[in-house]
Amino acid sequence: MVLECLCPWGGNLSMVSWTKIPDKDPIAVFHPEYGVAFSHHYRERIEFLKTTPMDGSISMRNVTHQDIGLYHCSVQTFPQGPWTRNIQVEDLDEPPEEDNGTEPPTPEPITPDTEVVAEEDNNLTISCNHEHNGTVYQVILEKMPHGHPWGIIGVCKKVEGGLLAEDYSDRGRVSCTDSLDVSLHLTGVVQQDGGFYRCTFSTDAGVQTTTVLLTVPPPGGFSLSTYMMYIYIGAGAAGLVLLVAIIVLVVIHRKKTKREEYRVKLHPSQRQVSLASLIISTLVFTLDTFTALPYLLFRQALHYKPVTLYS
Repeated sequence: MVLECLCPWGGNLSMVSWTKIPDKDPIAVFHPEYGVAFSHHYRERIEFLKTTPMDGSISMRNVTHQDIGLYHCSVQTFPQGPWTRNIQVEDLDEPPEEDNGTEPPTPEPITPDTEVVAEEDNNLTISCNHEHNGTVYQVILEKMPHGHPWGIIGVCKKVEGGLLAEDYSDRGRVSCTDSLDVSLHLTGVVQQDGGFYRCTFSTDAGVQTTTVLLTVPPPGGFSLSTYMMYIYIGAGAAGLVLLVAIIVLVVIHRKKTKREEYRVKLHPSQRQVSLASLIISTLVFTLDTFTALPYLLFRQALHYKPVTLYS
């Protein structure tokens, strides 16, 4: 089986990648300098044809029913940028079913490793945090907007004498470090930035991936920063009310203690009643503090009259 992917314009070919939708891992990658890399399911079965300098077509041997599906080819060129093509592979053992107007099956959902929520017009950095098993020599950063196929937006790889970064993103800036940690810096986030972002790490131990889901709520929707602001304000107000209640209770208790110093000594049983009344009054006053407004708290304190017991 031959899957054709011939870029219609000229230029310099940077890389070709093939992905089977909705699988996460690329099945074949070609780079003019580093050669080819294949997924273990397709190793020894796929060959890049390279009939022309801008040809990314592949040939697949020993095909089975598991090879049926939708294939996505992405050709990265300079200076015109990426060119993509989708190819549907069908089963010829049985005649194709007539189109009865039914909708195509929904692709399997993608489970992200990390979910990020960003508000419009804010700045955001998307990083692919991953513990690598082996030595990393190349990282491919891809984006899949909602309802669209994957597209490469950045490549970071090690070359002789240093690090080489290729940025194909029209939104934001792709950067990478010496340890091949790739990140995308978005300035002024918009609705179109939402979707899945995937980093594919090519290592000497195989291909590994990590996926990030970016959600940009519409204007007037849920705002995480506003929600957190309400929490902080509520917690601060509750703490202030509690502090005022404690201060008022201490002042009232001290005044009551000074008054009792001039009274006739009470009987021990009457002391217990007085102490119990003070405890109950304190608990009731504290509960009222959290349910009433601050000015009601001070009003209650001004009209507080302790019960006087005489022997």
